[in-house]
Parts: sequence; structure tokens; C-alpha cells
Amino acid sequence: MSLPGIDLVAAPRGASDLVLLAHGGGVDSLAAAGAWRAPILRMWPFAVAARSAAPDAAVGLMRYRYRGWNGPEAHPARDLETVLDGLPSSIRRVFLIGHSMGGRAVVAAGNHPLVAGVLGLAPWLPAGEPLVALRGPVVFAHGTLDRITSPALTAAYTHRLRAAGIPVALVTVDAEKHAMLHRPADWNDLVRRFVTLALGNPVDFPTPTTANKTEPLPLWNPTGGPSAGVRDIATARLRLRVLHPKTLEQL
Repeated sequence: MSLPGIDLVAAPRGASDLVLLAHGGGVDSLAAAGAWRAPILRMWPFAVAARSAAPDAAVGLMRYRYRGWNGPEAHPARDLETVLDGLPSSIRRVFLIGHSMGGRAVVAAGNHPLVAGVLGLAPWLPAGEPLVALRGPVVFAHGTLDRITSPALTAAYTHRLRAAGIPVALVTVDAEKHAMLHRPADWNDLVRRFVTLALGNPVDFPTPTTANKTEPLPLWNPTGGPSAGVRDIATARLRLRVLHPKTLEQL
């Protein structure tokens, strides 16, 4: 059995911030996550976007032991917590970005002392999901045509967070499905602007709030469509490379 870890794609010397991306998976599976499955590949353009927003930060993709959440075992969340606990002391802040099952994992681990911001992209937040005291900017974005994870349940979890006094930005993406390929450039821009906001820099971005408010994803870019999204994934995967696993220890 492999150990959880991070596939780093950027590790500038002296970095004190880490942007960590958590990919999607399945409800139940003990199969190895692998490195070339669609849910993992979908995160690579977001790694490019995060690196452009935070050139002085380390950027990495979460490596789980298993493909599935696996009921009360919650393996992805436990793996993420293990990775956060094992980061070198040079890392002072971590910004978590998760899609689908990864969105559930970053919420579950979002109260870790190092976490300073959470972005959930089409997150899987089932009814009754435990409420977590998230810190930093908290943003959830969900396509209106998503049939894999529920936009309504994301909105319900947002309402619970807000009722507990935690500001959240809730963003809807009209006509978008779970793979986030209808408006790929805008999804990339959402990630880029979230990281900019989390770093404390001014940016045009939906404001986290405790008010009952939902905002549409702005039309920042031409739609592009699925073919542009697939090209974006391929380009990002070819553009970035996974660094040696010892790199993070050397920051």
C-alpha cells in the first residue's frame, strides 16, 4: 500500500505558503488512485492557475492511497490530514482547493491549524456532513447542471456555515456539469483569483459573507467549451512536471 503524499509541481526556495489541490474520486474503492485518471488530470490546469497567482508559493497535487471515500474511513480526508501534519516547519499557510470528493476532503480537513483558505469546486457535501469551523476565505462553486454532486446540498452546507457565523462565497455556474469543461477558462480564473484573495491581495472576486447570497460566476473569458477544456488539461500536464518528493523538505 502506498503512502499519502504530495506531487509537487512548484517549490521555490524559501516558500512559506503551499497551495494544495485535492482531486475527486468515488464513493467506495480501495483501488490505487493512480496518476493518470481523469479526476486527477482535471486538476492540472488549476495547478497552473495557482502557480501564476502565487509564484513564491509551493504548489502540489494531493496523492491519496485509495480512489474512494470509503464510508466512515473517510480515507481522502485522513490522508490530507496526515500530509498537513507532516509538512516542514517552513510552511506556515496552506490553501486547499478540492474538486468533488476532494472538495469534501478539503472541507473535512479545513480546520487544520495550517489551513488559511478553502475552495470547493463542485464539492461532494452529503446531507448531514459534519460542520467544520473553516478559516480564511471560504468559497464553494457549483454548476447548475451537475448530476454527480448536488448544488442544492452545497447551498445547504453553505447556509449551515453562515448560520454558524462563518463567511462563505457561494458561486453558481449556469449550464455547467461536474467535469467543469463548459467554461474552463473561468474555472481557472476562479482558482487564480481565490489564491490571490487568500494571499491577502486585492482582486475582483465574490466576497465571502454570512448573508443569504449567491453569485453567478462572472464571464471573465470566452466560454471555450469542452474541447478547449480538454486541450487545457493536456497543455497543463505537458507544461508542468512532478518534482522530486524530497523537494518540499528542502524549502
